[in-house]
Amino acid sequence: MVAIGLMSGTSRDGIDAAMIRTDGEGRTEPMGFHGVAYDPGFRERLAAACLKAMAMEGPGEDPLIGAVERELTALHADAVQGLLTQLGMAAEDVDIIGFHGHTVAHRPERGWTWQIGDWAGLASASGIDVVGDLRIDDVSAGGQGAPLLPVYHRALTAGLRHPLAVLNLGGVANITFVGSDDTLIAFDTGMASGLIDNWMQAHGGVGFDEDGGTAARGKVDAAVLAGMLADPWFGLPAPKSIDREAFSIAAVEGLDLADGAATLTAFTAQAVARALDHLPERPERIMVAGGGRHNRTMMAMLAEACGCPVEAVDGMGWNGDAVEAEGFAYMAVRSLKGLPISFPGTTGAPAPMTGGTLHRARKG
Repeated sequence: MVAIGLMSGTSRDGIDAAMIRTDGEGRTEPMGFHGVAYDPGFRERLAAACLKAMAMEGPGEDPLIGAVERELTALHADAVQGLLTQLGMAAEDVDIIGFHGHTVAHRPERGWTWQIGDWAGLASASGIDVVGDLRIDDVSAGGQGAPLLPVYHRALTAGLRHPLAVLNLGGVANITFVGSDDTLIAFDTGMASGLIDNWMQAHGGVGFDEDGGTAARGKVDAAVLAGMLADPWFGLPAPKSIDREAFSIAAVEGLDLADGAATLTAFTAQAVARALDHLPERPERIMVAGGGRHNRTMMAMLAEACGCPVEAVDGMGWNGDAVEAEGFAYMAVRSLKGLPISFPGTTGAPAPMTGGTLHRARKG
């Protein structure tokens, strides 16, 4: 099947749209990728919607969140059309869209997770069937609802030497471990670029720390870092997940710009190193996808903290910007076939589970 995957991640920087041809099992063939950046105004509205949702008792009606959802859906429809135009294709050439939406609040400990996005509206606007709500069934069954990418990571790494790990660095970081006996374990490790972005926006007047250049000029505040790592969440066993808003930049307030960036970058690296202690064996290599792989300071800190080779997935011929979106295309096909997308070792679900709801496009 030809499938499009759409991802608006915790970095809140834009939409990733990817197309693959897949059977939802061992065959995965990338066909194209299209990235769309959010403008600063929408990023601010989206951040405000996330803060509002985190303060609520559960998913519900809210004027701000509803308005952001409508705008988000329209932007995703534009991203689909942009990808089709780039590839010289039409809606009828695509079988399914996997639409993640955007997570405005993630509260599995309270039995809910909230992704905004109008699945039926996107199906109508694009003329392509849509699978959405891919996390909710897992959470309803007692799972964490995240991370979901491990099933795709397993397919991508099937021919490689194990044990290995695939690390995704978005706003939040998550790791997929494939053991020497094909054991599949996955969980969030903590923050990735989210806090660094917040720090740079609040104190540097820029959206992010390009190439980790600001952090490279700073010095890690060991006491502040130790205090952040003392959070009991890091000691919890896997599987586990976390919301971007679970941590803030308050701990580094008072540091200068470079030292704050360095300390927050070290926080990400040390959290990943701590995560390796939850694995049954040490990975021989860590392959990194997501925007954080462009941060050279973060990649260097990761290699030092983890004590094993840390490399961008692009060296394997993958597009490290497209992996998450490709994964949701892959999961959409699995959803149509009734195949599992989450597992006890990845989300804590009670059994391998499929997920997602299908919304048909109006044809003709």
